[in-house]
Amino acid sequence: MSQAPQSRALVIINSNFYSSDGDVAFGTRKGARREAEKLSRSLSRLNYKVTLMHNKTAKEIKDLYQQERCHQHGEFFVSIISSHGDDGVIFGCDSEPVQLMWIFQTLSSEKCPVLTKIPKIFFIQACRGQELDQGVVLECDSHEPKWEPDGFSDCLSIPPQTAVMFACSPGYVAFLNIFGSMFLQALLKVLEGEERHLALNRLMTRINGEVAFGCQARGTYEGCKQMPCFVTNLLQEVFPFS
Repeated sequence: MSQAPQSRALVIINSNFYSSDGDVAFGTRKGARREAEKLSRSLSRLNYKVTLMHNKTAKEIKDLYQQERCHQHGEFFVSIISSHGDDGVIFGCDSEPVQLMWIFQTLSSEKCPVLTKIPKIFFIQACRGQELDQGVVLECDSHEPKWEPDGFSDCLSIPPQTAVMFACSPGYVAFLNIFGSMFLQALLKVLEGEERHLALNRLMTRINGEVAFGCQARGTYEGCKQMPCFVTNLLQEVFPFS
């Protein structure tokens, strides 16, 4: 009797960046790699088949999502992205942008029929702008953009059967320190606690509360906060980590 395929998880973590001429760019995202490895182990314990990728260029990131269309999938597809970012994009380690809308649409039912009925869940640790929510910048996953934003919100482009949780609100930076990020540390706490049995929308709300009320920056910008947010076009309640 054949065994049903496992749910899949793709974790992409960029911590070192370089420019087109080979120079170091942005600065190292200390703590990002270690927390991504912890999240990968946690997802593996929850019976996900995890692919963990470090320091991928924009093209390599696109290739990874296109390859997902060729795999057998279980009940869910989960992806965690941790990188520098700005409005509607994340950056490859070559400092080139990848449009989040492109990622979401690549796995949509229109372009990937095999994933039509499978909930696709994204957790994105990256800045969405330059604004500070009155908190400390231990490190921030953002920089001055090299492209012109099209003004079309990535939230509005999310296809059916997709849910996306962002580390911060539109226009704001996401915080990172040597121990990791506020957002992904909260996700890790939920995955390793009893909250993992909740429906996804309730689980994401718990993460919102954990970051908004339980996390506060220290240092030069003492008291600064971060507010994650999520958007979902799922058509039913799902329990991806139960």
